[in-house]
Amino acid sequence: MKIYCSKYFLVSTIFLVLFSACSSKEVFEPLQLGSDWEAYEKSKHTIIDTSSNVALLEDRTVLTHNGVVDVKINPLHRLISHSDGWIISASVDGNLSLILETNTSIVKNFSLKKSVAGASVLGNDLAVIFTDNEIALYDMKTKSALFKEQGGKSLAVDSRIVNPFFMKGLVLFPTLDGKVIFVNNTTKKRLRTVIVSSEDNFNNVIAFELLENKIIAATSYKILSMAKKEIRVKYEIRNIVYDKDKIFIATKQGEVISLTPSLQVESKVKFPFAHFYSMVSNGDKLYVLEKEGYLIVLDKKSFDYTVHEVDFDDGFVFTSDKAFFVNDKKILTQ
Repeated sequence: MKIYCSKYFLVSTIFLVLFSACSSKEVFEPLQLGSDWEAYEKSKHTIIDTSSNVALLEDRTVLTHNGVVDVKINPLHRLISHSDGWIISASVDGNLSLILETNTSIVKNFSLKKSVAGASVLGNDLAVIFTDNEIALYDMKTKSALFKEQGGKSLAVDSRIVNPFFMKGLVLFPTLDGKVIFVNNTTKKRLRTVIVSSEDNFNNVIAFELLENKIIAATSYKILSMAKKEIRVKYEIRNIVYDKDKIFIATKQGEVISLTPSLQVESKVKFPFAHFYSMVSNGDKLYVLEKEGYLIVLDKKSFDYTVHEVDFDDGFVFTSDKAFFVNDKKILTQ
């Protein structure tokens, strides 16, 4: 028997193999489903952009963790943060604006000459992280620079950029190359630099909090707990939220893990092939939103869980203390 083969047959075979591989891509499929999640409502606005603690709506107003603020953002500006009562935005070329949310007629403008990645305010101090990883402190009244320091190169960053953090006379700058720089807010001098992780790309700090007098900082690759000693643990982190005495992380491997502030594992559960969007901690439950249209509800103590289908489309995701906002949907937790 003769076997004939042509280039057309070969191309067709390759196409079928590739198509089969793509079409059989594995996604999260719950073994058991609870009732559909009905606790959601349609919002009047659609989210068009997010930053670490604030979201920009389609009409250029602002959504904070406390609700919608009727502050109009310049069409040429990107929304940066909500800090100490100010809504902060900036243009690509470094024209930074601060609008007081309680009196929108009060506006402060800074011409910083280069792109801003993150910014925070406390009293008369404005702390800024630039996209070239330079950090700086400015006087809000005189607009003069009080401190500047150039950081290391960072070729690519995660979009979840953390703003500077004011703490007990210090300004803590989570940098774009995986460090936390401590600056004395009185003397305006750098005190120390702590490394969270040392990867080449996408190594910026994506989460920062103070728990039980420990500084908790995370990149996409590691989480750091720092008090008298420094503890680092490797995780490929997709999401992170905090309680008073717990840290909850969702990983790229589909795990949800409860950690102590010293990074000891308390509980862990895995959802194969899950792609997590975000998490909300509310009461005794942890709510995890999954890409395929599921809401996972975990008991924080037992880590028992239920899975519910919920109606939302892909898009920008923002969270408050009790809800997820996805595009024009508000998904409530209970």
